Amino acid sequence: MKLGNHMLKAAMLSTISIASLSIGSAAFAQDTTPQASEEEDSNVIIVTATKREQTLQEIPISVSVTSGETIERSQVRDLIDLQTLVPSLKVGQLQSSANTNFIIRGFGNGANNAGIEPSVGVFIDGVYRSRSAAQIGDLANIQRVEVLRGPQSTLFGKNASAGIISIVTKEPQFEFGGGVEVSYGNYDAMVVRGNVTGPIGDTLAVSVEGNFNKRDGYINVVNLGTKSNDRDRWGVRGQILWEPSDTIKLRLIADYDKIDEVCCGVANVFNGPTGAAVGALGGNIDRNKPFSYNTFQNFESINDIKNYGFSGQVDWDLTDQLSLTSISAYRAVRSFTNQDSDFTSADLIGSNFADTTIDTYTQELRIASSFDGPLNFLLGGFYFKEDIDISSGLTFGRDFRNYANLLSGGAYGGNEALIRLLNGLPAATPTTQFGAQGQGRTENFDYKDTAYSVFGQVDFEVIDGLTLTGGFNYTKDKKTVASNNRSTDVFSGIDLVRTGVNAGVPAVVAANPTFNPFLGLRPLQFLPPFLNYPNAVESGKTSDSDWSYTLRASYKFDERISGYLTYATGFKATSFNLSTDSRPFPTDFIPGSSAQSPAPAPSPIRGAGLALNNLTTGTRYAGPEDAVVYEMGLKGQFDGFGFNLAIFKQVLKGFQSNVFSGTGFVLGNAEKQSTKGMEIDATISPASGLNFTASYTYLDPKYDKFTGGSSFNASNNISPTNLTGFTPSGISKHSVSVGGTYNIDVGNGNALILHSDYQLNSAYQIAQGLPNKAAIESLNASIAFAFDNGLELSIWGRNLTEPKYNPVIFPSVAQSGSLSGYPSPPRFYGASAKFKF
Repeated sequence: MKLGNHMLKAAMLSTISIASLSIGSAAFAQDTTPQASEEEDSNVIIVTATKREQTLQEIPISVSVTSGETIERSQVRDLIDLQTLVPSLKVGQLQSSANTNFIIRGFGNGANNAGIEPSVGVFIDGVYRSRSAAQIGDLANIQRVEVLRGPQSTLFGKNASAGIISIVTKEPQFEFGGGVEVSYGNYDAMVVRGNVTGPIGDTLAVSVEGNFNKRDGYINVVNLGTKSNDRDRWGVRGQILWEPSDTIKLRLIADYDKIDEVCCGVANVFNGPTGAAVGALGGNIDRNKPFSYNTFQNFESINDIKNYGFSGQVDWDLTDQLSLTSISAYRAVRSFTNQDSDFTSADLIGSNFADTTIDTYTQELRIASSFDGPLNFLLGGFYFKEDIDISSGLTFGRDFRNYANLLSGGAYGGNEALIRLLNGLPAATPTTQFGAQGQGRTENFDYKDTAYSVFGQVDFEVIDGLTLTGGFNYTKDKKTVASNNRSTDVFSGIDLVRTGVNAGVPAVVAANPTFNPFLGLRPLQFLPPFLNYPNAVESGKTSDSDWSYTLRASYKFDERISGYLTYATGFKATSFNLSTDSRPFPTDFIPGSSAQSPAPAPSPIRGAGLALNNLTTGTRYAGPEDAVVYEMGLKGQFDGFGFNLAIFKQVLKGFQSNVFSGTGFVLGNAEKQSTKGMEIDATISPASGLNFTASYTYLDPKYDKFTGGSSFNASNNISPTNLTGFTPSGISKHSVSVGGTYNIDVGNGNALILHSDYQLNSAYQIAQGLPNKAAIESLNASIAFAFDNGLELSIWGRNLTEPKYNPVIFPSVAQSGSLSGYPSPPRFYGASAKFKF
C-alpha cells in the first residue's frame, strides 16, 4: 500500500478517538514537569537534554520529548513500545527477552552481542545503562522521555555516536500522594502498578513503587501444547530525597526487576532444501508461513533475567551561580537463556544457552554555571568500569547424527570408520561417534572495560539572541578479553584434505572436491575448533582515545522563533565479538591444510605454531566508530501551535556492523555509512483541551563504502559481500505519526479523555540481500473517564490494525538455505482502573 493510502487510512482510523500524534512531541501540548513554575505557560515543557532546565523551544538540538501522561495514555509498558511514539526511534526485539536493539536515524547496534556497546546510549535518571538487558524492564514512574538525535559527546560522559535516550522519573515529593493502576486485557494480561510518596520530616522525602506484568503467550508451541512470547516480569524501586538546606540535595535510588519469560517464537519464512531432511526425521515446521503464530520446539525457551542496582546523585549549589552534580552508580545484570534454536520438533539442537553476568560502575562529576552575563559553561568528568563474564554453549540433539546422514546421503556415518582409520583416531563409541548427542561447543569470555572521559561546553551570547557554543569530549577506553572456548564436535576437528592425502589423493589436488571425495562433507563440519586468546599473536587488548567536539550557532529571532546550525562529532570505542564467530583476523591467519600442495601462505598464527585443523578467519573485534553530523534546525512556538524542524546529514566512519550468521555473529566495520534526512514535528491546540500533533521523519541512508560487508546470497546463506553503494537494511525512508488527545469537561470536575496515536514506517528491506520488505504501522487508542476524586476508568487498545510483518529475518540454525523470522505481535486490548491520591 502506498504511503498516501496509509495516511488516508490513518485519518479514518483516528476517528476512533482523537489522537496524540507525535514522536513524543505531544509534550508540546501539556505541562507534565514539576520544574515548570505556576507562572509559566501551560504549553511550555522544561527538559534537561543539555544538563540544564530549558524549554523545548530553547534547546538548540534535535530532541523529542514524550511526557509521562502520553506514555500512560498509549499503554506504553517498556522501551520496545516507545517507538510507536517516536518516528526517528526504532526498537527491535530479538531472540530473547534480554536482547533489544535501539536505532536512531538508521544507526544502532549491539543487542545480541554482549561485547558491543550500543551506538544509542540509554540513561535513566542520569545513569548509563550499557546493555539492553538493563534497559527493557517496565518503565518506572515516568516524568518524561527525551530522545536526543545525532552524536552526543560534549554533555554526556559516555560518548554515544548515534544518539541518546534519556529517561527521567519523578522524584519523591514533600506532599503525601501516590497511585495504583490495575489493567486487564486479552491473552489474560494483568498489569498492576503502584507508587506512594511523602515526607519523613521537613528535609526528607521517600517514594516506593512496584509493578507486575503478566500475560499469556500468543505463539503456539504446537508439539508441546504450550505458549511462547508471554510476559512475566515484576520490579520494585525505592527513592530517598534529602534536602538538608536550600543548596544541597541528595537523591538515592535502588531498584530490582526480574523477567522470567518464554521467548521468542520464530516463524519459518522460507523452507530450504534441508527441510525435507527435517521432515524425514518426523520433524515439523510450519513451512513458508512468515507470520505464523505456530512453531515447534523440543523444550520451552528460558529467559531468566535479573537487573538491579543503586545510584546516588548529589546536587550542590556552591554559589548562586555555580552548581556541582555528582552521580555514582552500580548496575548488575544476571541473565540465563536457553533455546531450542532450530525451531523444529526434530531434536537437531539439544541446547543453545548463555549465562551472562554484567557488573557496571559509573561515576559522573560536573560543574555548571548560571551567570547573568553572556558566558556560561559546563565541565565534567566520567568514569566507567564494566566486567562481563559469559558462559555459553550449543549442543547437538539426539537427531543430529541422523540428520547429517540424510543430508550427506549416508556418507557422514558411512565413512566414519574409514575417516577415523585414515587419521589414526580410535574406534567410535556411542558418545564419541560423529554427531553424537551432547557434542558441541562451549564458550567462555572474560571481558573488562575501563574508560574515562572529560567533557564540557561553553555558551557565549555574542549579541542579544545570538549564542555561540563550543564543546569537547576526550575519551580514553581500554578493553581486555580472554577466551576459553572449545569444541567437542569430533568430526569438525578432522582435516579432510589430509584425510584425502592419507587415502592416496595427490597433495596437489587434495584441496579440490573433484578429486577428494571427503571434501563434500565439509558443510557438516558445523563447529570447528577455536583458537583461544590472548596468545602469542593476539593480545586480546585494545586501547582507544578520541577528541570529539561540537560547534553551534543558535539565534532567537523573537520570542516565538529560533534556529540553530550545528557541526558535531562523536565516538564509540572498539567492540569485541563475544560469539561463536570470534575468529582470527585474515591478516593474522590464512586458512588451509598443511597437507595441501602448495601449502597455505605464511601467516603470523601459522608461524607461531598455533594453527588448528579447520581454523577459519573472522573478527575478534570491530574498530571504533567516528560520527559527524551537520544539522540545521528551526523551532517555533505560537499561541496554540508549535513546530520543530531539523535537516541533517550524519556520517559514521567505521560503523560497527553486527550480522547474525546462524550460529554466531559477523562483526565488522563499514568504512563509511551516511544518512541524509529531515525531521519535523508539530502540534496544534485549536480549542481548550484539544491537542493535535504530527511528526514526519525522512531518511536517505547509504553505505558509502563497505568492502567487508555480509549479506544473504542466492542460497539464503550469509556470505562476504561488498556493500558499497547499497542501502542499509532495516531503515524506513518515511516515518509518520499522527494523532491527538481530547479532554472533554463533563461537569463537576469530571472529564472524558479521548486519545489515539498512529505511526507508519514505510516499507524497508528487512535483511541485506533478501527481497523481503516490511512496512510497519501501529494504531493505539484509549477512552477514559476521569472522576474528580482521582479515579480513572479506561478502555484501550494497542496495535489495533494488527499488521503482518517480520521485523527481523535470519538464517535458520543448522538448516542451510532456510530462513527464519520473528512474526509481528497481535492486537492487544483491555480495560484499566487508576486511582491517584
